[in-house]
Amino acid sequence: MEDEKGTLVQKLIDIVNEISAISDYRWAIKKQYCNLARRLKLLTPMFEEIKESKDPIPDENVKALISLKEALESAKEMLRFGGEGSKVFLVLEREKIMNKFQEVTTQLEQALSGISFDKLDISDEVKEQVELVIAQFKRAKGRVDAPDVELYEDLLSVYNKNSDADTDPAALKRLTDKLQLVSIADLKQESLALHEMVVASGGDPGESIEKMSMLLKKIKDFVQTQNPDMGAPANEKTEIPVIPEDFRCPISLELMKDPVIVSTGQTYERACIEKWLEAGHVTCPKTQQKLSSTALTPNYVLRSLIAQWCEANGMEPPKRLSNSRPSKAASTCSPAELAKIDILLRKLTSVNIEDQRSAAGELRLLAKRNADNRVCIAEAGAIPFLVGLLSTTDPQTQEHAVTALLNLSICEDNKGSIISSGAVPGIVHVLKKGSMEARENAAATLFSLSVVDENKVTIGAFGAIPALVTLLGEGSQRGKKDAATALFNLCIYQGNKGRAVRAGVVPTLMRLLTEPGGGMVDEALAILAILASHAEGKAAIGAAEAVPVLVEVIGNGSPRNRENAAAVLVHLCSGDPKHLAEAQELGVMGPLLDLAQNGTDRGKRKAAQLIDRMNRFVEQQKQVQVQAEAQAQSQTQIQHSESPSTVGSIDR
Repeated sequence: MEDEKGTLVQKLIDIVNEISAISDYRWAIKKQYCNLARRLKLLTPMFEEIKESKDPIPDENVKALISLKEALESAKEMLRFGGEGSKVFLVLEREKIMNKFQEVTTQLEQALSGISFDKLDISDEVKEQVELVIAQFKRAKGRVDAPDVELYEDLLSVYNKNSDADTDPAALKRLTDKLQLVSIADLKQESLALHEMVVASGGDPGESIEKMSMLLKKIKDFVQTQNPDMGAPANEKTEIPVIPEDFRCPISLELMKDPVIVSTGQTYERACIEKWLEAGHVTCPKTQQKLSSTALTPNYVLRSLIAQWCEANGMEPPKRLSNSRPSKAASTCSPAELAKIDILLRKLTSVNIEDQRSAAGELRLLAKRNADNRVCIAEAGAIPFLVGLLSTTDPQTQEHAVTALLNLSICEDNKGSIISSGAVPGIVHVLKKGSMEARENAAATLFSLSVVDENKVTIGAFGAIPALVTLLGEGSQRGKKDAATALFNLCIYQGNKGRAVRAGVVPTLMRLLTEPGGGMVDEALAILAILASHAEGKAAIGAAEAVPVLVEVIGNGSPRNRENAAAVLVHLCSGDPKHLAEAQELGVMGPLLDLAQNGTDRGKRKAAQLIDRMNRFVEQQKQVQVQAEAQAQSQTQIQHSESPSTVGSIDR
């Protein structure tokens, strides 16, 4: 019993320490969250005195402290999101955030009020301090500072605009300044925060998060338009691509192969940060902050961005070192939680379909909830059972099973287990035959698994690509986006490009490009840019009469879309004067000159290549015309030289 008391009190101390380690909060909620964190830090002396006391804790106080632990856990998660979460979300959903804040504050006040301080061996000073905290919580009820109305209205205005042309540049400028989204690092951090929300939703981001992602793209395009050279070295003159600063490890300064995030939020190459930690360091190399944990979290988003950048610049994506040792996640589930998972596994193997359905549904939710659950569920041996349920004839059970695998795949160590359990054929089966939601989640699972390079080959070999192309063409909006994301990632591997082309992806992409209000232009162009480097892809894009659409995008698209359209056109025009002539007739030169001046770094390079080819093509046309005119003139002279003798013979 004493051990359990010590564990409980130590857990309370650890939670408050974790809250204290949160360095800052987003501007929209900064004042309230700072006040809450400060009040919670004042509880530490009480916990320390309880821990040092030799007196037993009465049962009623044990129950109150357990309630307080649950309230502190809720507060920690809320505060952590306030420090690391999406800036856009915190402004748009401020009312919901503040309601949650009031709910957590009430929960804390009630838990503290339930403690009988007279029955605890704590000093009068500490007791008075805790009573002061309770009084502050009571006074804080219902008190919320007024929001920044202009910021909220600007965000709402941009959020609800479907067209870039309708967006007010002045509103975008105010947003970038107030939200502090003015650099590549700021935009990347916000993008990662939104990605984390998608991950936390179990691959089901919902319409609001999707719209926030589109809003962030508008902000990013605006920032790049205002500062086209953002992030580029001043002396970049050569064709050799310069590695973006965010893709370099801060320790080695080399392009990262296996980027991982440490507890301060900084990203490093896994091998470099592991050496740093093995040398006995306990701080973050870049910020010098003390690491609250030595856990290393794979940065899948950055790894995918690096692979895209390599592909776009004609470089081989970096391979992770085979001797790199991913830190095996340790199970921290309680015996009660492990017992619950064991019961659910027995239900999974039941012959009763309702037992299977309910167990798969519960495992889906548990795996969605947190990283510890993902580790525990996998360690308990759930993955093979879930894989077996992918072929069930019950649609709901099938959907639960594939979504549970999606949530489990978020954990790096689980990806290999899912693949080795033979999940890919089952996931492809769901992708073809399941309900729409099951198909969407199957596509998202394939994307998650394909983050590991060798899995791209396996997934492609088991026939996933034709099924993804079908979903891209006929799925819901979210289904199309899931399919596009998976296809993009899979087609980074050269062998999958031909499979995608043969599956008919190019006509589908061209339809999405020209669909009014379809919202898939970004994804379609990104995939086309990858496929254009493949011989079959280039031929299919040419046959699809893509040049007019590409010229239109180069003239009027967003910075990233102009860049990708130019990249596709470079490949099409390589060795094929027919496409060059068509682009010239459509007036591409003006937009290309503008792109060469005002585009992204890659957009400028692609525009310069096209302009050079266009100039050479025009010069060749002039030479051909001059030769034709010279030949025609020569023929005329010959005819004139023969003309007098002929006339003379007629006169005679």
